[in-house]
Amino acid sequence: MLELFKSVKLDKNSGTPLYMQLSDKIAEMIENGILPADLKLPSIRQMSALLNVNSVTIVSCYKHLETKGYVYSRPGSGTYVAVVLPKQSENYSDRNIILDELYQSDDLNLINNGHIKINENTINFASATPKSSLFPVENFKLVLNEVLDRDRGNAFDYQDSQGYYPLRSSVRILLEKRKIACHEENIQIISGAQQGIDIIAKALLRQGDYVITESPTYTGAIAVFKSRGAEIADVPLSCDGPNLNILEYNLKKYKPKLIYTIPSFQNPTGISYSNEKRKEILALAERYDAYIIEDDYVSGLDFENMGFATVKSMDKSDRVIFLKSFSKIFMPGLRLGFMVVPSSLKSYIIEAKHATDISTSGLIQRAFDLYIRKGMWDGHFKLMFNIYKERYYKTIEALERHLPQNVQFHKPGGGLNIWLELPANCFTGSLLKAASAENIVFAPGRIFYSSTPTNLNNIRLSFAAVDADEIERGIEKLSELILRFDRNKSLTDNIPIL
Repeated sequence: MLELFKSVKLDKNSGTPLYMQLSDKIAEMIENGILPADLKLPSIRQMSALLNVNSVTIVSCYKHLETKGYVYSRPGSGTYVAVVLPKQSENYSDRNIILDELYQSDDLNLINNGHIKINENTINFASATPKSSLFPVENFKLVLNEVLDRDRGNAFDYQDSQGYYPLRSSVRILLEKRKIACHEENIQIISGAQQGIDIIAKALLRQGDYVITESPTYTGAIAVFKSRGAEIADVPLSCDGPNLNILEYNLKKYKPKLIYTIPSFQNPTGISYSNEKRKEILALAERYDAYIIEDDYVSGLDFENMGFATVKSMDKSDRVIFLKSFSKIFMPGLRLGFMVVPSSLKSYIIEAKHATDISTSGLIQRAFDLYIRKGMWDGHFKLMFNIYKERYYKTIEALERHLPQNVQFHKPGGGLNIWLELPANCFTGSLLKAASAENIVFAPGRIFYSSTPTNLNNIRLSFAAVDADEIERGIEKLSELILRFDRNKSLTDNIPIL
């Protein structure tokens, strides 16, 4: 049976993690019938020796395949090919549906009849996640090895669906620094924020239920809510948060179960809610019996010390589901995060998590817990904060220096994104096509709306994956293209966008 895998080649110089490369190859073999149903896959030791990779890579690969539905495990026996293959269109908790995660794909159909290629020469203003080169490989290798030496085979056991208790305890301590008081029993470990949103939707939403979201908002949340058959009621954003009159109107009319929010350095606009609006939204949620999802996207990246309080820290009636991923600071492929869940919802969330993937990787949970306890997380966060802060100010300075005067943007003071409003003649689809020809990519604003927006001329620039010395050159060239399109309307006539 090992003969089947001898042709598998992994590229250790690729930006794609080895476990993902292997996972993709095995999934392809399963889909093509090379690996039949109920076939037992090689043991971790066998596969590790065959491919000359460490056992962590194989464990992560098998766990990923199990999460995707390609394989199943039998405790004490091994890993087997699943009988029923997953339907890719229905797997929203882990598939890459998010267009702002462009770093994971080099072939996304963002413009009609064309593709954007992201290569090593691309100035990537589209991705809101760090480059893999910033991952703390050596430190994380240390904690992985220590966990394996300490816990031996137990490190690979399934964890409680709610999560590894010591990690929940470490998370509780982190939350205390944010003035969020909670117990370990209310903390749910998840495989990234995307899965968290999916679990909440799975637990609470039924076909036809309403969800209120900001407009524009995170594309992944829109996709999840729609996948559950929910209706979305939009609330436009002003400079200090949602329009409260429209929010209350929607609460009265639609009686939604959930209000999805990104209160600090919102994705994609960078807007932050005022503390007063945070309190008022809490009061409205209580009045109309709705729960708030507070997606704590990148609130820690507060470069100008604005000091916004989390909505959860103001929550006296247990109405807020606090959601946090470590991906934007740490490494997107790690897929690790947590939720603070109201007591009234805890059993529903645990049940939905168990139905999704039983539990998040036990090995990764144990390793990350140790990473936090050794102070490595604090150190890495400070490093990333300083890197992002430098990029933020370089981006702002370059925009002020090069953008045409009729392009509008505001300075968010933190986060990872800048939201531009382009002149009416400068259609984003055409600009994206022209920019990609110059090895520059960005996220067109249209993808962040749940329905067709009235304004098609917004774009999101993210500096997370752009080296500081590339920012000036990228902004200058992009500004030249915007100016050219604005001066010559014929360049944009009759060119379809997204």
